[in-house]
Amino acid sequence: MSGRPLCIVSWNIRKAVGLDWRRDPARVLRVLSSMKPDIILLQEADKRLSPRHPALPLDQVARAGWTALNADPRTPSIGHHGNAILLRSDFIATRIEPVDLPGLEPRGALLARIQGSFGAVTVGGLHLGLRHADRRRQIANVIEAAERIGGRIVLGGDLNEWRRSDEAFGLPDGWRTLAPSATFHAARPTLRFDRFLIGPGNGDPVADVPHKGESLRASDHLPIRLLVDT
Repeated sequence: MSGRPLCIVSWNIRKAVGLDWRRDPARVLRVLSSMKPDIILLQEADKRLSPRHPALPLDQVARAGWTALNADPRTPSIGHHGNAILLRSDFIATRIEPVDLPGLEPRGALLARIQGSFGAVTVGGLHLGLRHADRRRQIANVIEAAERIGGRIVLGGDLNEWRRSDEAFGLPDGWRTLAPSATFHAARPTLRFDRFLIGPGNGDPVADVPHKGESLRASDHLPIRLLVDT
């Protein structure tokens, strides 16, 4: 494949509640638009209480130029355990797979096979648990599910892991993490909670953390951005 890099953004948006404690979905969408993403992996994308309406109203998402994958048509939620995927309007999902994860707390991931002019890629958003032992089991479960879908794989999310080494995750051969910079707490970033998990065959992608404008106050996490050669 060849062409411009594929831009994937991952962000824990804290239900669109910023550091000023205002729920402001329009602000979140402005930050996302400024990064010009093709695929967006969101955590805490739904409100906490049942029936868990989306933190980003779908009409606003559509006006911003993205399509939200419907992970559970039985509910108004756009995510699975709060994990949601938004796509550019000219991309399509040929497969959507919610994944329940083991652990003390209810956790999950959302995987999708995405087709576009660049070809195809399997992506996933995840939000891991607070216990290290749970995180290792959860990573193994997500990677196993993604590899069943196949193809090139890029995962991203709030991994809740302060250790920098890939050994903390027990990754399979050929997998690696990419944590461009500290993302938490957004007011004074010191922890690299937010990372990408890169599967084999993705070359040498480049990641960064936008540290400017409304991204500094739209959530308690900063977003991370990945450019993958196509």
